[in-house]
Amino acid sequence: MRADYAELAKTIRALTEGETDAVALMATVVCELHHADDRFDWTGFYRVTGPELLKIGPYQGGHGCLVIPFDRGVCGAAARTGETQIVDDVEAFPGHIACSSSTRSEIVLPVRGAGGRLLGVLDIDSDRPAAFGPSDAAALEAILTDVFGDAT
Repeated sequence: MRADYAELAKTIRALTEGETDAVALMATVVCELHHADDRFDWTGFYRVTGPELLKIGPYQGGHGCLVIPFDRGVCGAAARTGETQIVDDVEAFPGHIACSSSTRSEIVLPVRGAGGRLLGVLDIDSDRPAAFGPSDAAALEAILTDVFGDAT
């Protein structure tokens, strides 16, 4: 089953309306996303908790890495550059951090709150190679902007 992003966006909007706490928003978004698509093997947020530092936030799936510096891995690249990262083959990504041996591909999107402040990144891993594309990025970016645009 693939996510129906239009329906998912409506559901997430209804569940998060009026909420401004970033962690509460992350928990709700990750739950809805993770169960919406068979490609999503691990779905979670890494939060900015210090200078150039991400720590694990709400997630669904097996254990994730607890701490990721901005200068390491796909999550670090998304946080550092402020750009969505789509990786078809994690083994080919320089500096990839293997938090789970089942991960074959991933998409990582920066999450911005009020005033454009970087709150963290959304990391979605798949046990399938080349699982994500530009249409996934566009739909997920729209959901994140809708949900977190006013988050603190």
